[in-house]
Parts: sequence; C-alpha cells; structure tokens
Amino acid sequence: MLTKWLQDHKPRGAAMKDQPAFYRNLEQHMDIHRADHSLWVAKPRWDDSVLDFTSSDFLSFNRSGRIREAFLEELGRHENFRLSASGSRVQYGNYDYLIQTENELATFHKAEAAYLVHSGYMANAGSMAAIPLPGDAIVYDDAVHASCHEGMELSLASSKISFRHNDSDSLREVLISLKESNAAFVLGTSSILVAVESVYSMDGDICPLAELVQVVKELFPLGNAQFIIDEAHSNGVIGPLGGGLVDMLGLQKDIAIRVHMCSKALGSTGVKLGVILCNKTVRDRLISNARFAIYSGAPSFPMVACMRAGYRLLENGQAEKGMAKIQSSVRHFLSTITAHPVWEEAVNEGILNIPLTEEYEDIECLTHIVPVLTRPKHELYLFFHLMINNINAYAITFPVVPKGKSRVRLVFHAHNDLDQAETLARVICEWAQEMLNIEAGETESSIPSAARQVYAMKF
Repeated sequence: MLTKWLQDHKPRGAAMKDQPAFYRNLEQHMDIHRADHSLWVAKPRWDDSVLDFTSSDFLSFNRSGRIREAFLEELGRHENFRLSASGSRVQYGNYDYLIQTENELATFHKAEAAYLVHSGYMANAGSMAAIPLPGDAIVYDDAVHASCHEGMELSLASSKISFRHNDSDSLREVLISLKESNAAFVLGTSSILVAVESVYSMDGDICPLAELVQVVKELFPLGNAQFIIDEAHSNGVIGPLGGGLVDMLGLQKDIAIRVHMCSKALGSTGVKLGVILCNKTVRDRLISNARFAIYSGAPSFPMVACMRAGYRLLENGQAEKGMAKIQSSVRHFLSTITAHPVWEEAVNEGILNIPLTEEYEDIECLTHIVPVLTRPKHELYLFFHLMINNINAYAITFPVVPKGKSRVRLVFHAHNDLDQAETLARVICEWAQEMLNIEAGETESSIPSAARQVYAMKF
C-alpha cells in the first residue's frame, strides 16, 4: 500500500510535454500536491491481517458477513424482483417495495415519513439545496460536512451564516443578529434552517443537540427555525438499537430533517444509500424540488433490499453488542495511552494531542472516532509509523480539516478488541518518544525511522 501511495505521488507534469495541453495542465496542477504528499489518491484495500482503525464498517456487519447473509435472505423473499427502478421517483420508479421500506424506516425512527436517496452526500446536499425558500437563512455549525456546503451553494436561501462548532452561545448570537436585521424572521414569514451533525466525523465529538434545540425554541416560538441533522456517524453506533442521537435524546418531534447513511455501520451496498427522515410536507417538497428526485433514477431493488436487511439487524438488537465493544475499546485505548510514561511530555511538547482524553471517564457515551492531532506534516510520519507496525489509520489534513489541525483519525470497530486498542496506544507512544528524541538532538536524523524507510522504499 505504501509503495503504491509513493508511486502516485511521483511528479508527472514533465513527462507530459508531448501530450495535449489540457492533460498537461491538469498533471502540473496535481504535481503541486504531489510535491508535499497531499494529493488524495485511491488506496488499495488491505487484508484482515492489518489492524483496521480506519474503515467505516463500525459494527463489523460487513467483515463478519452478517449483512451479506441478511441481504441474501431478503433477496430470497422476493425472487422475482426487477433489478432496475426504471425511472425517477416522479415517474415510473416509485415502486411498492421502496415505499414499504420507507414506511418501515419511518416507524423505526419514530418519524412521520422517510425518503430514500442514492447517497448520504446527495441527501445532505439535495436537502440543503431544495428546502430553503428565497428570503430564508441557513445557519450552520462551522464543522459541517462538505455535502452541506455544496448544498448551500445551490440553495435559494438569502443568508448562509456559520456559528462556532458545538457552541450554543455562538448559535444564539447568530440567530439574534438575524432577528434584529430582518423582521420577517420575527413574524415567521421567513424561515431558518440550522444545520448540525450528531457525531462530527473528524473530531469525534457529539452535538449538544438538546441545548441547541432549546435556544432555537426560545428565540423562534413560531417554529420558523428548524434543524437538519446529519446522523451518518451515529446511525447504528449510538442510541436505542443504534437509532442515532435524535432517537437517544427523544427529540424526534423537534428535528425537521434527519439524514442517515447506510454504508457505514450497516455495511450496506456500494453507494452510500441515504435516508431522509422528515414529515410529509418536507418529503413532498423534496420530491417536487430536489434535483436528485427529478433528474436521477430511483434507488434500485438490490440497494433498497440491502439497506432493509441492515435495518432488520438493528431491529433485532444485533448492533448493541458491537456498540458495547466499541465503547469498551475506546475507553481502554484512552486509559492506556494517557497512562503511558511518554504521554504527558509528548502532549506538553506539542508532539500529539487527543482532545477526547479530557474528562473522558465522565462521558457516558464516547464515539468510535478518536483524532490524534499532530504538528503539520507530522501526521504523515505517524501514519507511516502505524503502517510499518501493521496498523492502518489514515492521515487527515487541510482542506478536510482546518489548517494547523492535521491529525491521524482513529476509527474503532466491533472487531477491534482490547489487545488491539492496547497495541495501538503503545505504537503511537513509541512514535511520540522517537519524535521527542529527535527534538532533543539524540538522533542523527531529523526524519523518524518509519518515514525514512518509506521514502527509501525499503520495507
């Protein structure tokens, strides 16, 4: 994997001098990112002997084969299914099995209605684009997903304003400024859509949703300010039966739009089938105004069947054991790494930091995502060190995260046992100790050993 990664970062522009300028320009632009190893490239899949702290198979439904078995059973109950939807939802594609599945999902999540979309990305972007009217405003947490930003670009909303991440006071300030600047928000003739995520995929922290809901209710008693919440990383991982944050807090009636994704914890089919939970008004607006509903074919039978099979696993309680294992592994990792002799010095010297270690013992529900923050460019050094030690956890940098917030993002799963969590903590601390030694001038090289091996192509 590292060999392929390095090959993909070799400059190519100079070798394109005889090619059409169109392709040469593209390669030269990508060479800028290849030079500092920041080009996103397709990575080969590793086998199960590599410790997995990066995949989205949170509940191990995919690795264990449980989703495959449930999917095949579901197909067996409908032997004469038609493979294609053969049209969009506003044409021929609105078939009975799709509608039945949506009704089941609405019941599971205690929602009035549900609407299935080809991907969670499309569900987020499409909803943000289709729902706000001219004169409306979108207020969003500044850590929301790229799909929300894309939807906002297409939205008719007159204002798009961010508030500080997970900060109810900041949300209050933004909402008050909107009320003071436009009487339509006071009268209720214009609306506000507040965009948040239940679990933030890069920080691993949970939205203080109950606090935010209270702020909105207090300031907009007419109900013209409503929430859209992305539950992609909470689906299957938190809440009763893995129903997500809104279900855990019992706020189903306070959230206008919930977006769930089925390719992560549920291990559903190739594309990331998305579920929009809402009421009938929002559902009708999506069908009549969302481009994904009008200009693309409806999800096919196998896609819907696989998602339905995944939800049946949730309904049967098969997520709960995996959820408990994730909680146990994350807590063991945090307790092990913070107890290591090098931890305190490494944090004080700025070698690494794990924000989630702060008072984690008092947090009732930890998430499966644990970011290890590093200095800029050092995230690659840690990534190399982990890979050399047969552990996979990817380095993340700008623009996925803010500048200066580089990290290696750890993702815990039901298939990560306590021994693996302990190994992970030990290997990270070995790297931290080496970086401290380099800074103290105790080694001949300023590059850590794993990075030297990778750059020398010696494995």
